[in-house]
Amino acid sequence: MNPKMKLIASLKIWLVIYPSITLFYILFGEQLATLPLYQRTFLLTICLVPWMMFAGVPLLDSVIRKISNRNKKLNKG
Repeated sequence: MNPKMKLIASLKIWLVIYPSITLFYILFGEQLATLPLYQRTFLLTICLVPWMMFAGVPLLDSVIRKISNRNKKLNKG
């Protein structure tokens, strides 16, 4: 994988994980605050890593593909 592709992949992951972590803490932050850090981290990762890999990143890829296809059609026409 070339450096440009790695950068794009990193940006996609960040675009999915940042809002996901924020929403997770908005929804569950008070309940998690009573737990030790290692337990909070475990719960966060056990929920968000599968979300990111199986739903979040594929959804972002789909949105990017649709935008790219629309731009290609506009540039052709």
